[in-house]
Amino acid sequence: MKPINVGLLGIGTVGGGTWTVLTRNAAEITRRAGRPISITTVADRDLDRAREVTKGQAKLVDDAFSVCKDPEIDIVVELIGGYTVAKDLVLTAIENGKHVVTANKALLALHGNEIFTAAQKKGVMVAFEAAVAGGIPIIKALREGLTANRIEWLAGIINGTTNFILSEMRDKGLPFDVVLKEAQALGYAEADPTFDIEGNDAAHKATLMASIAFGVPTQYERAHIEGITKLDARDIAYAEELGYRIKLLGIAKKRDDGIELRVHPTLIPARRLLANVEGAMNAVLVKGDAVGPTLYYGQGAGDEPTASAVIADLVDVTRMHTADPEHRVPHLAFQPDQLEDLKVLPIEQCRCGFYMRMRVEDKPGVLADITRILADNEISIDALIQKEPAEGESQTDVILLTHVTVEGNANQAIAQIEALPVVAGEVTRLRMEQLDR
Repeated sequence: MKPINVGLLGIGTVGGGTWTVLTRNAAEITRRAGRPISITTVADRDLDRAREVTKGQAKLVDDAFSVCKDPEIDIVVELIGGYTVAKDLVLTAIENGKHVVTANKALLALHGNEIFTAAQKKGVMVAFEAAVAGGIPIIKALREGLTANRIEWLAGIINGTTNFILSEMRDKGLPFDVVLKEAQALGYAEADPTFDIEGNDAAHKATLMASIAFGVPTQYERAHIEGITKLDARDIAYAEELGYRIKLLGIAKKRDDGIELRVHPTLIPARRLLANVEGAMNAVLVKGDAVGPTLYYGQGAGDEPTASAVIADLVDVTRMHTADPEHRVPHLAFQPDQLEDLKVLPIEQCRCGFYMRMRVEDKPGVLADITRILADNEISIDALIQKEPAEGESQTDVILLTHVTVEGNANQAIAQIEALPVVAGEVTRLRMEQLDR
């Protein structure tokens, strides 16, 4: 049978891994796909690097647009990243009747609605398993494996850099800045780690998962995003003392009045499997009404783990290449005309528990004042610790956990607590999720 011809845009880390795995496992992949899948053309600015990887087994060009227009190419694999040139390339490929496989979460989180609409009109597929959690097949699970379920919520450790940093901070008791330098030295963090440590990368991935889980358009611009740069090692230690661990989570919840879509450091019970995902690993916990909680775990980055997802998409597209477009799996799991117009709720309307740490005067009546403010704002306390003051000091730390409440109420209570004359400085506040129902 005639091979499927693939044009590869970018042969860096993931592109090189895709070439290597596709070449190494060609026979097995052909058996599964039903026909050979061959990368016939590679576009890259660095032709010397491309030549070294491909060893003369593919046509090399430095004009990626020419690949998108080549009538001999069936599938374009976009691995150059970014969302300016990459967007133009993907739309050009679609306009020329090419199926697209991409690992570009930023592109789809920001411009997915436009891209999926264009692909639907041209009757081609856009596959993006590699865009979320590397080699973990979470997109396929949400889009196909859990299709019988109403997805109620999902929570994921979906950025390996931040998970490595938080694991090291907990294990070694070191401050953020020190561990970040260690992560950079080991290659877990980029020279400019802003995209990871400020939560943007995780938010792109959470946006895509939420759209597939709930059948809504992508709404990245409405996501609430907080990174880990302000996290204090003391809070990691206090959380551990209370039976919790802190992870940067991407969280999406469906409610009757909208969707919660947020990325932030989160306390989760140490007994949860998700709390024990360490180092640079990724994991996503999904709660369906029929199946209950399901956990997906594995390597979220790297050349061959991500290549595994890219090639899985290539196989899927190859199998469905000649199928009637109306009978393919929809890009966002739900039929395009069945997407719901549910909006992402502002963070002030979200509901969760809270961890609060405050520096207070060690004197009678302080706790009574704090608990009264919480009660006045309809917030109940789940646990509380008051530390002994250090020798010669008149102030100490009070740490408390609340039951689930509305974020707006928590904000109001914190402002009132900070205004107390016995409270020094700002209250440290972190969100908390039980992930049990």
